[in-house]
Amino acid sequence: MESQRCQMQPAGKEDLCTLRRRKGGGKTSEREAIRAGRLGGSEGANGRPAAASEDTNGRPVEVKRSLQDGHRRTGTCSVLALVAVLSLITRFYKILEPPHICWDETHFGKMGSYYINRTFFFDVHPPLGKMLIGLAGHLTGYDGSFPFIRPGDKYEDHDYWGMRGFCALLGSCLPPIAYLTVQELSRSSTAALIAAATLVFDTGCITISQYILLDPILMFFIMGSVLCTVKFNQQRHRPFSAPWWLWLVLTGVNLAGALGVKFVGLFVIMLVGLNTAWDLWRLLGDLDLPLAEFWKHLSARVFGLILLPLTLYIMIFAVHFVVLKKSGPGDGFFSSAFQSRLIGNNLHNASMPEYLAYGSTVTVKNIRIAGGYLHSHWHLYPEGVGARQQQVTGYLHKDYNNLWLVQRPNNSEDLSRTPDLVRHGDVIRLEHKETTRFLHSHLHKAPLTKKHLQVTGYGINGTGDPNDLWQVEVCGGRQGDPVKVLRSKVRFLHRATGCVLYSTGKTLPKWGWEQVEVTCSPYLKETPNSQWNIEDHINHKLPNISLSLLKPSFLEILVESHIVMIRGNSGLKPKDHESSSKPWHWPVNYQGLRFSGVNETEYRVYLLGNPVIWWLNLLSIGLYLLMATTAAVLFQRGVQLGGRSQERCQVLLDGGGLLFLGWLLHYLPFYTMGRILYYHHYFPAMLFSSMLTGITLDILLQCGDLLFPLAVARHLHRAAQGLLLSAFIYSFYLFHPLSYGMRGPLAHDPASAMAGLRWMESWEF
Repeated sequence: MESQRCQMQPAGKEDLCTLRRRKGGGKTSEREAIRAGRLGGSEGANGRPAAASEDTNGRPVEVKRSLQDGHRRTGTCSVLALVAVLSLITRFYKILEPPHICWDETHFGKMGSYYINRTFFFDVHPPLGKMLIGLAGHLTGYDGSFPFIRPGDKYEDHDYWGMRGFCALLGSCLPPIAYLTVQELSRSSTAALIAAATLVFDTGCITISQYILLDPILMFFIMGSVLCTVKFNQQRHRPFSAPWWLWLVLTGVNLAGALGVKFVGLFVIMLVGLNTAWDLWRLLGDLDLPLAEFWKHLSARVFGLILLPLTLYIMIFAVHFVVLKKSGPGDGFFSSAFQSRLIGNNLHNASMPEYLAYGSTVTVKNIRIAGGYLHSHWHLYPEGVGARQQQVTGYLHKDYNNLWLVQRPNNSEDLSRTPDLVRHGDVIRLEHKETTRFLHSHLHKAPLTKKHLQVTGYGINGTGDPNDLWQVEVCGGRQGDPVKVLRSKVRFLHRATGCVLYSTGKTLPKWGWEQVEVTCSPYLKETPNSQWNIEDHINHKLPNISLSLLKPSFLEILVESHIVMIRGNSGLKPKDHESSSKPWHWPVNYQGLRFSGVNETEYRVYLLGNPVIWWLNLLSIGLYLLMATTAAVLFQRGVQLGGRSQERCQVLLDGGGLLFLGWLLHYLPFYTMGRILYYHHYFPAMLFSSMLTGITLDILLQCGDLLFPLAVARHLHRAAQGLLLSAFIYSFYLFHPLSYGMRGPLAHDPASAMAGLRWMESWEF
């Protein structure tokens, strides 16, 4: 840092810089000089210091350095090209097999079809990944007609190769990006090659890249974000130059892409945000940097890393809403106002009265995901389930039994030409249109949620009791506010008991036709379960308005989409007989995932990381913590280190620290999640652990020159590097059938091709 400050000083301040160097005793300035040299390229790949002004043969140092740099760039490009070719081969080999749906292709292939057909659907993830899958299919001849019903269904003559090929192409980019990232962080081709090799020869990364899934798309944008951030950091000595702006903008673009595929993209946003905050803190502490210049730095980062990604992210949803304009299977997850914009929905271009009034016939929809319409039918609650009265449930589909008549509390008929509107605070009765029974509650326990009260249909032909009275409350409203059709969120408070009408989301037994339980909750906190809206509205005494006037704005549907996605994510629970995993399983490669096939007669694909690579990654994390702690203590104590040793420690703390932080941010949050978790959720974190393995093992091997003569240490370094790569290749050879398919006996059978490779009992191949 001191050397950089002095480079920026005008000529008149040269003496001041000299005094600073002398005052620092040389320790800090030496460390900063090493860091500046590493960032600026003045140090060699193996930590060798720059040459003097002339070499031993009398050649100018600039000539020698340019020759060395040229050879180094040629070697780097050759290795990078080899990594890219191997990555493409391993990802595209047998890309069309098996020719049937595998695992989550049934979801994301179907969603790609929805985009081609412009049919609206609901998913818990943002739309970019599915849009790109649909676009890839469309561009390669797929017409969106394959139903994607269940895993194992044959593709037959449908052109599915384009969607698989697109995912494989992005998955093929991961090892080259890892190579470039580690090369920038460590200035070591050895570290970069080790990191890239762990991804090229990992069976898990290969498998997850070969199918129609969101994971390779997500990992591509995550890795792109990290590479661009590292490249941007390397431009810190050239602020506001064209490369500086380029890498800043590309970082923002990749951040938007990562978040646009899955909310897991928030983790890499946190990583880039922490890196940026540290960078700005460093600039703020530079007393030679004018405050006006600091504000320029801050404004540029706000633009490139906040405003630009946010704009692109919103544009993704804008395209999503424009493309998906037809009614489809996702309608029921969204509000009535949202549905009114979908072509083919019964609310599209419909007309009805704008405000709720007495005498109106309505449907009442719970705003919670899958909360259902307020529904009743002739069937009674069985013996032993509260009072034996008529069932009231939540029904997820449109039906005549969803219709209710809004009555005054005294059941008097409104004979006026213009009926009175129902307002916030009014007390009403809801009469079921088909059975003429009133919505009713009393001091009996609900069928499933025993702390709630039962809701029934009671009375007949206008006769009932005070337990039929409900007070209307407009959420966020005031006394006298009218109830707006589609747009108002309302609650119904039971006058006699003080509870609130509630959809629990629980499924009733067969006696309840497996519909949703509706109760009266004593807990009055406003939640989506207790909020309802008026969807259909019939009242011939009121003027109708076109629902196009009530269509929500883009901002409203954007906010609603995110609320629905977040609720849907948190509501993901394991289904019967569905396998899930725990976060501690993942780094140890405890259990994989069946992508295709179960028994010996089927074509089996099993998602499992190469155990040699994954266990080496786990070992390297522990090794990194030990080495980084040692380096930090040495720096803190001011221990004098040689030039190469000090540079290695700096790489370990700076480059390794960034990757270790990335691993933590992409792994630890899963321990706090209540949703169902799967093995594939670890793969973004695995990318960081693989890159960290490259840096950690390379520095460990370089430290051989502390124990052996330099020539011997270099031979040992090359031998160890070759041994590592050989282990990766041989383990890939052993476990490659997991990715490319197996037939015949299972691994526990001695006749199996995988016999002896089931190293853990929890592996199921």
